[in-house]
Amino acid sequence: MPKNSKVVKRELDDEVIESVKDLLSNEDSADDAFKKSELIVDVQEEKDIDIEEESEVEDERPAWNSKVQYILAQVGFSVGLGNVWRFPYLCQKNGGGAYLLPYLILLLVIGIPLFFLELSVGQRIRRGSIGVWNYISPKLGGIGFASCVVCFFVALYYNVIIGWSLFYFSQSFQQPLPWDQCPLVKNASHTFVEPECEKSSATTYYWYREALNISSSIAESGGLNWKMTVCLLAAWVMVCLAMIKGIQSSGKIMYFSSLFPYVVLVCFLIRALLLNGSIDGIRHMFTPKLEMMLEPKVWREAATQVFFALGLGFGGVIAFSSYNKRDNNCHFDAVLVSFINFFTSVLATLVVFAVLGFKANVINEKCVAQNSEMIIKFLKMGNISQDIVPHHINLSAVTVEDYHLVYDILQKVKEEEFPVLHLNSCQIEDELNKAVQGTGLAFIAFTEAMTHFPASPFWSVMFFLMLVNLGLGSMFGTIEGIITPVVDTFKVRKEFLTVICCLLAFCIGLIFVQRSGNYFVTMFDDYSATLPLLIVVILENIAVCFVYGIDKFMEDLREMLGFAPSRYYYYMWKYISPLMLLSLLTASVVNMGLSPPGYNAWIEDKASEEFLSFPMWGMVVCVSLMVLAVLPIPVVFIVRRCNLIDDSSGNLASVTYKRGRVLKEPINLEGDNASLIHGKIPSEMSSPNFGKNIYRKQSGSPTLDTAPNGRYGIGYLMADMPDMPESDL
Repeated sequence: MPKNSKVVKRELDDEVIESVKDLLSNEDSADDAFKKSELIVDVQEEKDIDIEEESEVEDERPAWNSKVQYILAQVGFSVGLGNVWRFPYLCQKNGGGAYLLPYLILLLVIGIPLFFLELSVGQRIRRGSIGVWNYISPKLGGIGFASCVVCFFVALYYNVIIGWSLFYFSQSFQQPLPWDQCPLVKNASHTFVEPECEKSSATTYYWYREALNISSSIAESGGLNWKMTVCLLAAWVMVCLAMIKGIQSSGKIMYFSSLFPYVVLVCFLIRALLLNGSIDGIRHMFTPKLEMMLEPKVWREAATQVFFALGLGFGGVIAFSSYNKRDNNCHFDAVLVSFINFFTSVLATLVVFAVLGFKANVINEKCVAQNSEMIIKFLKMGNISQDIVPHHINLSAVTVEDYHLVYDILQKVKEEEFPVLHLNSCQIEDELNKAVQGTGLAFIAFTEAMTHFPASPFWSVMFFLMLVNLGLGSMFGTIEGIITPVVDTFKVRKEFLTVICCLLAFCIGLIFVQRSGNYFVTMFDDYSATLPLLIVVILENIAVCFVYGIDKFMEDLREMLGFAPSRYYYYMWKYISPLMLLSLLTASVVNMGLSPPGYNAWIEDKASEEFLSFPMWGMVVCVSLMVLAVLPIPVVFIVRRCNLIDDSSGNLASVTYKRGRVLKEPINLEGDNASLIHGKIPSEMSSPNFGKNIYRKQSGSPTLDTAPNGRYGIGYLMADMPDMPESDL
C-alpha cells in the first residue's frame, strides 16, 4: 500500500474513533438498553500496515510459574506406576529387547502425534476438556464429560494403590522388615510356622494376610480393613491439600514428586549392579526374541501401553497445557515428554530386572544347596555310586557350575531312574521366566528381593516413597482432568470443588478397602478405563480432523507455534492414527470377549491364587462402568442435535470466552465452524484500538446488530457463528 494510502486510512480510522466518542458522549444515560450493550471492536490485522504499540489485556487464567514446572507436571502425570510395574513385565513377556522396537514405532505413530494434538488444543483454546470440545463442536461436548467420568473412576482405585504404598512405607522403619520371615504360631503344646505362610512365602503371606487381610471371593465383603482405610484417608488428604489451590499449589510439589523417583531409580540401579546376579537379570531382560515380533498380540499390548503411558484421553494433558502461554512450543513439549516417558520405562526395566536377577540368584543358590544335600543323602544310601561324581567336586560346598555338571552326569547315567530322584535343575532362567507385574511385582517380588539387601529398611523406605510419589504425580493430573473443565464450565470455586471431589471419592473408595477390596480394584482397572478411553481419543481425533478441519488446525498450529508443523502430523492425524486406534479398539473388544471376566482370588486353605468368574451382579457392574463412562457422548449429542435444551437458557452450547471470563451468549451455536486461528483469545488481545469495524451488541436480545461491514459481531473469541462463512473468520 502506498504511503499516502496509509495516511488516508489512518485518518479514516481516527474519524471513526471520534465518531464513537461523540456517540458515547451524546447517548442518553437513562437508556437501559444502552447500559446493557457492549462495545465490540473487531481489529483486523494486515501485514502491510505499521505495527502500533499494544498493551496486553491481563488474562485471569492461572499460569505456570516456569516452563520447567510445566514439563515436570506433564512428566509426573505421564510417568506413573505403570512404567515401573507394567512395562518391564510386557518387555519380558513379549520378546525382551525386541519388544522395544514395536513400542518405539507405535510411540511415533500413535503416542507423539496424539499427545501433540491434546497439548495443542488445550494450549490454543485455554480451557479444560469440556470447554475444548464444546468449542470444537457443541454436539461433541460429551467427549469432555466422558473424560471427566473416566478420570473419576480411575482416581477412585488409583489412590487406593497409593494407600497401599503408604502402608508399606510406614512399616518399613523396622529391622528386620516385618515381611522378612514367616510368623510363628503358638498353642498350648508347641510353636509352629503359620501354615498359610509356609505354603506360600513370607512376602506373599504379608501382602495377602497382614496388609489386605483378603477374603476368599468378591462376594465375601468381610468388612472394612481399618489399616487400609486410614491409609486411603491419608492419601486423599495429601491429594486434596496439593490440589486445593490448583497449579499454584500442585506445581510447587511437582519439583519433588516428579524428580524424586528418578533419584531412587538411579540409586537402586547402582546398588543392584553391585549385587550378584544382577547382570544375569539384565541379560535375560534384553536378550531379543525376534520371532515374537510377528505376533499380533505383541503389537496390541505395545499400542495399549503407549496409549496409557502418555495419559491420552484423561483430560489431564489438556488441563495442564491450558495454563500455558499461547506461543509456547508445545511440539517440543510433546516430543520431550514422550521420550522422557520412554527412557523412564527403560530405566525402570533395568532396575527391576537387576533386582530380580539378584533375587533369582539368591533363590538359585538355595536350590543348589537343597539338591546337593539330597545327592549326598543318595550317595550315603547307595542309590548313587560315588564313582559317578567327579572327584574334584565337594558337594558340601558346591558351586552352581559344579552342581550343573553333577546334574547333567546323573541325568545321563541314571536315565531311567533319574525322575525318581526328584532333583531340580536349578536354572536361574527358570526363576527369571516367572513373569510378575502390578501388585505382584511391587508388593511381593520386589519386597522379597529387598529383604536380601544390606540395610534393607533403608531401601524399602526409598522404594515405597518412590511409589507414593509416582502415584501422586499421576493423581495430580487425573484430578486436574476433573477440576479444570468443571471450574471452566460451571464457574464454581476451585477450593470448594476440590474438597467435595476428594471427600466424595474417599467415601466411594471405601469399597476398595474392604477385605474384598483388591478384587474391586481389579474390576475397575480392567473395565472402567480401557475401552472408554480408546473411544474418547478416537472421537478427539475425528473432531479435530474431520469436524473442525485438519487444514484449519494445521494453520492454527502455524500461527501459534510460529512455524508450520511437519506434514508428517497431517498424515498421521488424518489417516494413520484413526485407523490404528480403530484397530486397537477392535482388538481390545475381541480380547475382552475372548477372556472370561473374572479375577484371581486368594484361597487361604490352599495358600495360592485361583481364578474365579465374577458373579452376575459383578458382570452388571463391569458393563455399567463402561456404559457410564461413554454415556455422556451420545447424551450430549442427542440433546444438542435435537435442541432439547434452549440455548438462551444458558446451557453449555452457548458458552463463549472473553477476557478470561465465561460469557453466556443468547444465540444458537449449533454448527460450530469457528476457526481457532482467527478467534482472538485474551492473551493475544491488545487494549481496544478502534479499527475498521465498530459496532455494539444488545446483551438482552437474541438479535445481533449488523456491523457496518455487514458481519455479525459476537466478541473477541467465538464459540460459533452460524451465519458467517468460514472465509470471513
